[in-house]
Amino acid sequence: MTTLTDSRAAKDAFYGTSTDSPLLPEQKAAFQGLNYYPEAPDLAFEVTPDPFADPELIEMQTSTGDQARYLRWARLTLPLPGGQVELTVFRDPGTDSFFLPFQDAGRGTETYGAGRYVDVEPLAGGRLRIDFNYAYNPYCAYNDGWSCPLPPAENRLSVPIRAGEKVYHPEE
Repeated sequence: MTTLTDSRAAKDAFYGTSTDSPLLPEQKAAFQGLNYYPEAPDLAFEVTPDPFADPELIEMQTSTGDQARYLRWARLTLPLPGGQVELTVFRDPGTDSFFLPFQDAGRGTETYGAGRYVDVEPLAGGRLRIDFNYAYNPYCAYNDGWSCPLPPAENRLSVPIRAGEKVYHPEE
């Protein structure tokens, strides 16, 4: 099994059994695993970010109408199969934790309509690893009781990213 396969199996087990899962008890009863795209090695990147000279503190809208505060930290340029795109990486204020929320052209049909997230891994030499195979839906995709930051307009892409989690369709 690959690391991605192991990660997906662990996530499915967590969603199906953990008391910390975003799924409601009735969802867990019918849960048979999340929907994923096949692994796409061409959607994993190691890039050099272009940090903003003066990162701006912004308030990002959430799924419940609240605001979440993040620093607009850097721009990334990525060569996706549908064309080159630019995305903004955000940083949680007061930490070194990065956040990359995005929407792609498959939103609402193939992927969760409000967008997905992908973790950003810092590498040596100031580079970053972005692997869309690990793109995931926020908890609000499964349960309206969660408040999730929504991707800002600058991270809404006109190309599909066919990697990571697909839209969740609970069993009826």
